[in-house]
Amino acid sequence: MVLPHIDWLYSVSGLAVGFLVGLTGVGGGSLMTPLLVLMFGVHPATAVGTDLLYAAVTKTGGTLAHGLQGSVDWRVTGRLAAGSLPATIVTLIALHHYGVHQKGSSGVIQVVLGVALLITSVSLIFRPRLAAFAARHAGELSNSTATLLTILTGAILGVLVSLTSVGAGAIGVTALLLLYPSLPTARIVGSDIAHAVPLTLVAGIGHWMLGSVDWAMLFSLLIGSLPGILIGSYLSSRAPEKLLRNVLAATLVLVGGRLVFA
Repeated sequence: MVLPHIDWLYSVSGLAVGFLVGLTGVGGGSLMTPLLVLMFGVHPATAVGTDLLYAAVTKTGGTLAHGLQGSVDWRVTGRLAAGSLPATIVTLIALHHYGVHQKGSSGVIQVVLGVALLITSVSLIFRPRLAAFAARHAGELSNSTATLLTILTGAILGVLVSLTSVGAGAIGVTALLLLYPSLPTARIVGSDIAHAVPLTLVAGIGHWMLGSVDWAMLFSLLIGSLPGILIGSYLSSRAPEKLLRNVLAATLVLVGGRLVFA
């Protein structure tokens, strides 16, 4: 078996992104996909497809850790998946119909990616205020309403993630904070990460079938990102969380604006 060629520049980039993911908890897609598109000139569809499988691998480790700690609410994860997986399949069928590598599809993916980054930045900045608002109104949503809204949230995430690989992290956690204010934050984060595994895996396999996965790039990124996530996670308790969150949000605004108005 011949191993894929390792590009150490991708590995160094994976190390940096993995470190930031471990340090801040911000989804890798928000950082990795725009980095591949803007810095390395990778086709948007290939960047998205490769990053989806990259996310599936890295988030599997996170799910195991949260599962062993009992910080996954599988009921919430199932509700999200009930909306996201069908939406993912429909989105992939649409990409196949219109041609994922066509110029028009590339432009749509890039614009939606930029918009997703802008939404992610807003969720990062206002997450503490939104969580406080939800806590003040805890108990106002009935169980059936919360279930329907969670499935709808999953469907929206399915479309966003399939098109851009962005959304399963910051946007998903923010939505769950509003829908389930009585759940501890650790369980919300764990449930969101657990949901991201089947979502990114199904979307990633779909992109692979569409021919938009670069395996050599994926292997190179993982070599750097896995140790980066471990180092960042170890140092996360010592990091100025609020400052990092705001700096990342500002960066995502700049990158998202460039993608939308390119």
